[in-house]
Amino acid sequence: MQTEWPPLSPMTTGLRGRCPRCGQGHQFRGFLTLRPECEVCGLDYGFADPADGPAFFVICFACVPSVWLGVWLEIAYSAPLWVHLLLTGPFMLLTCIPPLRPLKGWLVSSQYFYKAEEGKLARTPAQIT
Repeated sequence: MQTEWPPLSPMTTGLRGRCPRCGQGHQFRGFLTLRPECEVCGLDYGFADPADGPAFFVICFACVPSVWLGVWLEIAYSAPLWVHLLLTGPFMLLTCIPPLRPLKGWLVSSQYFYKAEEGKLARTPAQIT
């Protein structure tokens, strides 16, 4: 097994859902479920904790245009409910669901690439006693 791996861009590995270390294995077992480890290089994905990051980005960048579409349809045309169901609903689903997986992959790959860890309070010896 290889012991040293070249640094790979989190953008290329993460958006494709590939292992951040080898670039060959898969990050996901399901749509958003992370694998326990890479099937190619054995990287343990226990370090990965993107939390609500993907949902936050989708809310900020995808949900807002969807809401604007619905509001615009209502104000400009007084659109009936069936128009909202046929236009706004699918538009919202198409702009909100597909970006979740690439964003989660990018965040996991970025955590690996930048060696991100949970923050810890640094204490001096005088504070410990």
